[in-house]
Amino acid sequence: MQLVIRGHHLPGLHCGSYSEVHVGLQLRSEPAELVPADAENAEWTTDISVADDDFRGPAVQGKRGDRFVYLTWGEYRDGSFTMFRRAKLMLNDLGTLCGAARVVATVHLTDEAGLPRCARLRSPAIHFRAERPSAAVSEIT
Repeated sequence: MQLVIRGHHLPGLHCGSYSEVHVGLQLRSEPAELVPADAENAEWTTDISVADDDFRGPAVQGKRGDRFVYLTWGEYRDGSFTMFRRAKLMLNDLGTLCGAARVVATVHLTDEAGLPRCARLRSPAIHFRAERPSAAVSEIT
């Protein structure tokens, strides 16, 4: 399965006590594909294999039965990234969409306080849509 994460409403480069804020997809323990938090949109794509009710892939975190993908927030200066919070996209929330070849997660990246969204992402902050090879579309909010 290909997971595409599309972020919108980023909080800005300066929010709260943070500056030079960037967000990226966490691969193993490192951020990848950093996007400045003043961008209009952000997008990351990662491959996830699904077998025996389990998820695997370079962006997959957590223990079996509780797998997720992190978006990691941090300050990026002089080529160095200092993480200060993360957001979890729970893979079990995909439900029946796991059988799709491509799942698109649309995420509102700013919380109600104007800060980078963190912790477990829940509706309405996240919306999943599956694109099946037959071009039929299913959705979970």
